[in-house]
Amino acid sequence: MKILIKNAQIINEGQIIKNDILIENDLISKIDSQIYEEADQIIDAEGKYLLPGVIDDQVHFREPGLTHKGDIESESRSAVAGGTTSFIEQPNTVPNAVTQELLADKYEIASQKSFANYGFMMGGTNDNLEEVLKTNPRNVPGIKLFLGSSTGNMLVDNPETLENIFSNTKMLIAVHCEDEATIKANTQKYLDEYGEDIPVKFHHLIRSEEACYKSSSKAVELAKKTGARLHVFHLSTAKEMELFRNDIPLKDKKITAEVCVHHLTFTNEDYDTKGGLIKWNPAVKTQNDKDALWEALLDDRIDVIATDHAPHTWEEKQNVYTKCPSGAPLVQHSLVVMLENYKNGKISLERIVEKMAHNPAILFRIEKRGFIKEDYKADLVLVDLNEKWTVEKENILYKCGWSPLEGMNFNSKVTHTFVNGNLVYENGKVNEQKFGERLLFEVEE
Repeated sequence: MKILIKNAQIINEGQIIKNDILIENDLISKIDSQIYEEADQIIDAEGKYLLPGVIDDQVHFREPGLTHKGDIESESRSAVAGGTTSFIEQPNTVPNAVTQELLADKYEIASQKSFANYGFMMGGTNDNLEEVLKTNPRNVPGIKLFLGSSTGNMLVDNPETLENIFSNTKMLIAVHCEDEATIKANTQKYLDEYGEDIPVKFHHLIRSEEACYKSSSKAVELAKKTGARLHVFHLSTAKEMELFRNDIPLKDKKITAEVCVHHLTFTNEDYDTKGGLIKWNPAVKTQNDKDALWEALLDDRIDVIATDHAPHTWEEKQNVYTKCPSGAPLVQHSLVVMLENYKNGKISLERIVEKMAHNPAILFRIEKRGFIKEDYKADLVLVDLNEKWTVEKENILYKCGWSPLEGMNFNSKVTHTFVNGNLVYENGKVNEQKFGERLLFEVEE
């Protein structure tokens, strides 16, 4: 199968160049100013921009065990509709992916059901070091540790266990950092005052700056001590930005950082209108925190933009504070949110591609993805930067059927998505054939 894309503004490696691109089977076979070869399909991309597919390094697709909220099929469908062609999914499904067998089960499901390329994190607990060390770095992206309890029962709080994991694996260790004792004490204070129905506007004071910094600074300290490769997920505070550096290239960093779209979008002021819909762990914090995250993103202390896509049902989200689960769906809208930030002058197109495609590929050492290069996998997204639309119930593809962005207007739209050379999404329609593949990772000898 040959597909020829003509006249596209290609955004890649810090440049925007108008070129044609030829896809043969699953690979990009040729990039040139004019390509005249025969093709099975020709797409004229005049006036549009071609990006490498987004690689989202942190999603929760809820399968197995929580499929009333979402599943690999429904959420990967919404991913490709939003220009995300590869995802790395987290282990706090039910059962938790904390043995090689349970991890293999998830890969088996994805091989049948995923529209996008997939990788699944191996989960660490207080007592599964032996299983963790069996993980194959060639086809598993890393080890995930919850250093603060979130959704699921995976809290790792034994210092000896942590040091063992950090000391004994060469694989990337990704962490959720919030200090459990701090959160418990803060929660109790508000429970004493309000009972179960704590106003959600206090969420950022319960899961506070102190809770985040205490945990992330400890993780960074441990990584420095042991030489482990540490990636800190969903940073949310200004204070944590001092823990990360920007004076060496990403490929040489042992300690890396991620920010999520919602922490770049919302602040605690939005709790009044959005309520539990924007209750995340870690919490959306203040305007000052949001500004500091943007600054760190643009000066390269933060390496990657992701979503922490975590659907819950509408009904679950209407519960009182203590029973309202944290998390929200975002993977269909992450790219357009960032393109809106480009429209508003906050970030360049080249930087969006760097933080959402190139850098996840470099950081996780993903083989042949994340760039628009000859002989790389043809995971590509065409966007129209001048098409207005609104997020509405009718165009939301998440199984849960809602979005914290509902009612928001956007000025850019994903028009085409290619996964492994296959056109999987075109102008609002998803091709129901599934072409997602297991991600592979380059291993240092």
